[in-house]
Amino acid sequence: MLIKRLKDCREITAGDRTRLRELLHPDRDSAEIRYSLACAWLAPGARSRVHRLKTAEVYYLVRGTGMMHIGGETALVTAGDAVYIPPGSVQWFENPGKDEIEFLCVVDPAWRPEDEEVL
Repeated sequence: MLIKRLKDCREITAGDRTRLRELLHPDRDSAEIRYSLACAWLAPGARSRVHRLKTAEVYYLVRGTGMMHIGGETALVTAGDAVYIPPGSVQWFENPGKDEIEFLCVVDPAWRPEDEEVL
């Protein structure tokens, strides 16, 4: 049985400027999965850097409300929403509110530095 606790995962600032803690990655954990899973945070008034991944991504909002930008589309997203981000899509996430946004990121296949381009 593999159990990872968020509080025990090292926090980093990702290339897109979100804070995150990686919970599962097939290269670093004894899990037979092809995706990676991270928990991320975006501070009030902040926005991630414009970027794109070669892989598919899903954000699931745990807490907060923000504006998700994918390609030429923008939508308001709030806690309980899941957002699919197709491979190769130019994207960024902004937090115009007063409260921090917390969201889960699933990347499939698993995130690799060479698959991300910050624009």
